Amino acid sequence: MKKEIIWDIAHLAHVELLTPKLDESARFFTEIMGMSVSDVKGDSVYLRSYDDYEHHSLKLTANKYPGMRHFAWRARSEQALQRRVDAIQSTKLGIGWHDGDIGHGRAFSFHTPDGHLAEIYFDTQKYKASTKNMSALKNTASKFPGKGINVRRIDHLNLFAKDVRAFRDFQLQNLGGMLTETIVDDTTDMNPKAVWFAVNSKSYDLAVTEDHTNLNGRFHHLTFATNSREEILIAADIFLENGITIETGPHKHAIQQTFFLYVYEPGGNRIEVANSTARLVLDPDYQTIIWTIEERKKGQAWGLATVPSFHTRGTPMPEDLM
Repeated sequence: MKKEIIWDIAHLAHVELLTPKLDESARFFTEIMGMSVSDVKGDSVYLRSYDDYEHHSLKLTANKYPGMRHFAWRARSEQALQRRVDAIQSTKLGIGWHDGDIGHGRAFSFHTPDGHLAEIYFDTQKYKASTKNMSALKNTASKFPGKGINVRRIDHLNLFAKDVRAFRDFQLQNLGGMLTETIVDDTTDMNPKAVWFAVNSKSYDLAVTEDHTNLNGRFHHLTFATNSREEILIAADIFLENGITIETGPHKHAIQQTFFLYVYEPGGNRIEVANSTARLVLDPDYQTIIWTIEERKKGQAWGLATVPSFHTRGTPMPEDLM
């Protein structure tokens, strides 16, 4: 009998990105991406997209070099949180409880097998729109900003890892969710080179890809969702007109079928704006889609080659740490 899937995680909650250009990065996410500032504390700026229901989905913190300080999961309940903490503590990766941060209550910190700092919590501060910022639609967290790209919500996170198998096994066994797609070296050895995890009906909240630089704990990209593919085409023009470096796209991924556009924000971190084209995973006994490296060499859905920097460019880069 197949082992039952653990559904104790609700979604990717927030990500803390490090930037050596805090003011410029903050302007990128507010003026160009269309996000709003929830709070400012010390060297950190807290931001949210207009339909993010929590206090923030992005925390920007000043730092000497770019990268990710931590990412967070929200559990489905206090009971689910405790179950996942117990599972993490059965490994050597648990760090311990802390009192939380602006916008959420106590959280349990841990490391991924590759060394990324993560946390999981349940108690959260839900965003309360002011009269000025209240949407005409009662089922939207705040009004449509009509500013820049107008990203709607945080979508997913992609991390680099030296040992993708270790990360995959830890995630499925201790945190839960479903492996929706994977890239393997071949159908004989089946060594994972990349993995995509779903923790809800979205096709993925977290992706992990092999780091060809052989470094540990690096950030690949953070993605925010738009309402349509057409808005990503407009986003490309907005980025162009504002001198933002476009790495690749607009185009459609073969894996997960996401319509994408990748850029670098001023601090040096890779950011994606994407539309999942309404794809959901609703099948309760869904079978993981397996791609080989040879199949992936064919490029993206419509033939665009994967840019070489996608396999090596992450933050921090080796030169940042010198």
